[in-house]
Amino acid sequence: MNTQAMTFDDSPAEAAFRAEARAWIAANAPHELLPLLSKAGFASVDMDEGDLVRAAKAWQKKKAAAGWSALQWPRQYGGRGATAVERVIWEQEEGPYGKLAFIFVIGFGMAGPTLIAHGTEEQKRRFLPKLISGEEIWCQLFSEPAAGSDLAGIRTRAEKVGDGWVVNGQKIWTSLAHLADYGILVARTDPTVPKHKGLSYFWVDMHAPAVEVRPIKQANGRSEFNEVYFTDLLLADHQRIGEVGRGWQVALTTLMNERLMIGTSMPTGFDALFDYCCELRTEQGLAIDDRAVRSKLADWAVRANGLKFNSLRGLSALAKGGTPGAENSIGKLVAGSMMQEIAMFAMNLQGRAGILVDPEASEAAGPFQEMLLRSPGTRIEGGTDEILRNIIAERVLGLPPDIRVDKDVPFDRIPASGAVTRGV
Repeated sequence: MNTQAMTFDDSPAEAAFRAEARAWIAANAPHELLPLLSKAGFASVDMDEGDLVRAAKAWQKKKAAAGWSALQWPRQYGGRGATAVERVIWEQEEGPYGKLAFIFVIGFGMAGPTLIAHGTEEQKRRFLPKLISGEEIWCQLFSEPAAGSDLAGIRTRAEKVGDGWVVNGQKIWTSLAHLADYGILVARTDPTVPKHKGLSYFWVDMHAPAVEVRPIKQANGRSEFNEVYFTDLLLADHQRIGEVGRGWQVALTTLMNERLMIGTSMPTGFDALFDYCCELRTEQGLAIDDRAVRSKLADWAVRANGLKFNSLRGLSALAKGGTPGAENSIGKLVAGSMMQEIAMFAMNLQGRAGILVDPEASEAAGPFQEMLLRSPGTRIEGGTDEILRNIIAERVLGLPPDIRVDKDVPFDRIPASGAVTRGV
């Protein structure tokens, strides 16, 4: 029986791509920011937010002008038409400078692919070029206070008035809404049909007077998430993406791309923990020499490699013309819990010093404290652990689905707060 070993070495074409990318980054990256970016913890760069946004936009504009933006998007929409492997190579070479892309993740990872798949040509021409160049920032207006895990249960209404729509309602946990120029919105347009069939999908101007953004203070002291309120927001019909009543199908495109983006890029903190254990001295000697520590590290090393290869599997499917699948939920589920476990373990190793959160006073500049305070939000955004387990069970493993008694019930007849509603 002949066997052939799997290799992850660059092919000649990939090696040439890597060399080109490395040379361009060396010549054009904002090297003055490297010390700050290298020390940045999860979703945290120690800069004034305004300065950080300006730096991110400048780097994005430079990348776009040289053809290094939206690598995998089709060329006709401003991308490079690159392969999934070339995208990974670029991310490896960009390194810490990739942290400047934080304000564009929703645009590139969710809004852009959704517009490409479902938008009109006019919408694509209007929005994709400025998204690629970093001129405009996007947010995702999906979750609501009573419909986070059950997205199809949203109550924000878009009512047809003349040639347009009037939107009223509230969204929550909206990442970067306070910075966004535009948002992708799912709203209920027909409450008389089952909940999945009465939704429509729109784009929204976040600077419209009828849109109010209220930042949410997080445990780590930051405000990346927001509440968003709509009060008689007027939308023209050309702001609709996809057909009326087909918003759920459009939203699935967004969600699958979201889980691909999160599942292939979410940090776990394993490398930082391994390096820390190699340097940390305890009463018994180096932490890395402790059998219990080594056992934990080995377990996380296995999981980290599983995440890596599951990510490559998803990217390879895309390279062959596939679409993001439910298996990408695995990456987000495992990485989110792993990050929290690693942060707690590292802080336990620090003993009483683990309670210090000030980067100037805490050991190793406090990355594990930052990770722990951010991890609850990480395990909620992009789908809670429970929702992801259901997706994996049903769509990856083929297990029987949960019983959903309201699946075929008209939305306005589903009990809410103990009563049957006749509207939303």
